[in-house]
Amino acid sequence: MSTRIQRGTIAVDFRGRTAIVTGAVGTIGSAVARRLAAGGANLCLTDRGDLSALVDDLKGANRPVVAARANVADSREVAEIVQRAISTFGQVDILVSVAGVTSFGSIETIADAEWDRVHDVNLKGVFLCNRAVVGSMKARRYGRIVNIGSVLAKNGGNPRPWLDPDEQTRAGNVAYGAAKAGVHALTLYLAKEVASYGVTVNAVAPGPVASPMTTSLPETLIRQIPVGRMGSAEEVAAAVAFLAAEESAFINGEILDVNGGLWMD
Repeated sequence: MSTRIQRGTIAVDFRGRTAIVTGAVGTIGSAVARRLAAGGANLCLTDRGDLSALVDDLKGANRPVVAARANVADSREVAEIVQRAISTFGQVDILVSVAGVTSFGSIETIADAEWDRVHDVNLKGVFLCNRAVVGSMKARRYGRIVNIGSVLAKNGGNPRPWLDPDEQTRAGNVAYGAAKAGVHALTLYLAKEVASYGVTVNAVAPGPVASPMTTSLPETLIRQIPVGRMGSAEEVAAAVAFLAAEESAFINGEILDVNGGLWMD
């Protein structure tokens, strides 16, 4: 497959490829779905929310797409989504695990149920989706898995409570960061396990992205970003498309930072 230049950006050719995108209703998930669709991919979309508007939009643009509501923390529902993609399009070439939930506040405010809720979706859900696709990818000796991690898995969190305790109450907490750190570790382990089968496993670790979930982010935290702004979902989607491309076959086990310089490693 080749790349082509379009409107000043690199557009990856995904024609003939089938992609599953979880969390497709969300800001990042929908941007990823649109980016892959623009490259010609067949799409299988899932979310717990209403997918109808996104599906209608993509079908209106003559993009092959199927969708179904599912809870990524439920192994049975995940298996059904993968089977639907295979039965409809014959294969699964790409998995983008975007589905996630946020959590805010100090460690003392995190109830047991909240910790479990965050880890069920943000870590267990990624594990279940990754596990569900690797068999068919290994059998075909081709696959691209891209998981969505976070800068919060690397930097100990954005808040500076020693300067302003209010920052801690309005930004992602340790439950979220720990779950995303687990996603990073899962990505590294699986990348080694399946590399010899022609399957690559990478992650994108976004910094703050403008979305309904970040409207409460304190301005003082945004000013920590060297480029001077939050990122866009489209910028994250571009990174996902790069890692999902056939040409990225020699990139494996990478945690790609998309954070405007907020964290550098």
